[in-house]
Amino acid sequence: MRWLVLLAALASVCLAQGQEQADLEKALSEAGSSPREYLRALEKHLEQYPNSARRAELERAAARAAIEARDDQRIVVYGERVLARQPDDLQILEQVTRALLAGGSKETWERALKYARRYEELVRQMQKDHARAGGALWAPSGPSAAQWRNETDRGMGRALCDEARASGNLGRLDEALALAQHAFETYANADSARETARWYERLGKPEEAARRLADAFTIPDPRSTDAGRARDRGRMGELYRQAKGSENGLGDLVLEAYDRNVALIHTRELTMRESDPNAQLTDPMEFTLTGLDGQKLSMTSLKGKVVVFDFWATWCEPCRGQHLLYEQVKQRFKDNSDVVFLSIDTDEDREPVRRFLEEEKWPDTVYFEDGLSRALRIATIPTTIVIEKRGQVFSRMNGYVPERFVEALTGLIRGALGQ
Repeated sequence: MRWLVLLAALASVCLAQGQEQADLEKALSEAGSSPREYLRALEKHLEQYPNSARRAELERAAARAAIEARDDQRIVVYGERVLARQPDDLQILEQVTRALLAGGSKETWERALKYARRYEELVRQMQKDHARAGGALWAPSGPSAAQWRNETDRGMGRALCDEARASGNLGRLDEALALAQHAFETYANADSARETARWYERLGKPEEAARRLADAFTIPDPRSTDAGRARDRGRMGELYRQAKGSENGLGDLVLEAYDRNVALIHTRELTMRESDPNAQLTDPMEFTLTGLDGQKLSMTSLKGKVVVFDFWATWCEPCRGQHLLYEQVKQRFKDNSDVVFLSIDTDEDREPVRRFLEEEKWPDTVYFEDGLSRALRIATIPTTIVIEKRGQVFSRMNGYVPERFVEALTGLIRGALGQ
C-alpha cells in the first residue's frame, strides 16, 4: 500500500507541475514583447505558485525583465534574490548596484558599496586567473587577449566609479575623489572623468572640476553621446566662470585636455599591442603566434607559401584521430618547402598542453591560437584551413571523414599550389 500512496503523491506533483507550466506559458504569451508586461506576468505567476520548483529560474527572468524595463525597484528586489543564490553574477551585480545608487538613503548606498566592491573583487580575480593561465582566453569567434583586457579594465573602471558614487553619497568625499581618479587611471573614459569632476565640485574645487569635465568633453569615447558632451560643455563653462570670473582661458583648457587625452588613448593602444601584437588585426598572415616554449612566429615570414592550419584542443577526441592522418599528409609534402603545416592549440588553459603532447608522443611544434580563431572564424574543432600563396583562404574543412581525409587534404594543398 505504501508504494501506491507514493505513486499517487508523485502523480499529483507531476500534474501540478504540468498545470503550472501551462499557466506560465499562457501568461507569458499574453504579455507579448513588452518587458514591463512580461515582468508583471512573472510576478503574478510567482504569487500564484509561491512554492514553484522553478522559483530561482523565474526570479532570474524577472530580474532581467526589470533591467529591460529600467525598473530600479524591481531590479533590486529580484536582483538581490538572484545574488543571494549566485553572488558572482557580474551583470546582476552591476545592475543592482546602479539601481541602489539611484536610491536616497544611507542603507541603500551602503548596500551599493558592498556590491560594487564585490564586482571589483570578481574582476580582479578574473584578471589574476587569466594571467595565471598564460594569457589564454579562447572561445570560438571570441575576444582577443587585448579585447578581453580592455573589457575587464572597463569593468574595473565601472566598479570604481560606483564605489566612488556610493562613498561620496555616504559623505566620504575625499575617498570618493580618490576612487574616481583611480577609475580614470584604470580606464579613461567620459564616465570616470565626470565622476571625478563631481567630487572635485563637492569639495569646493570648481577649476579642477572644470578640468575634469574638459576630459569628459574631449576624450575619445564611443559611448559618449552628443547630448552628454553638450551637458559637459555647459557645466564646464559654469564651473570655470565660478573659479575665474569669466571664460577667458577656457579654450586653452579644452585644447590641453584634447591633447592630453588623445595621447592617453594612444598610449593605451600601444600597451594593448605590446601585450597582444594581434590586437585589431584581421589578416591571419599578419598575426604573430606564440609557441609552447614562448618562441614567436611571424606569419609574414610565411607569405608566398601554402600554409595548412590544424586547429585542435587537448579535450577534443576527434582531433587525436585526425592527427595520425595529418602525419600521412605531411609525409607527402615533406620535400616541398612551399608547404608549411602549423599545429594550432585552442585550449583556454595552456597548462596541460605540454603534458598532453608528451603523453600522446606528438612531435609537432605547437603554437597557441592567439586570436587567430577569431580572425578565421573558427566555430568548431577540429578545423583545417588551407591558405594559398597570396595569403587568402583557399579551403576550410570543418571536422573530418577518416577514410577520405588524407586524399581530400592532399588534393586541396595541390590545388593551393596551383598543381
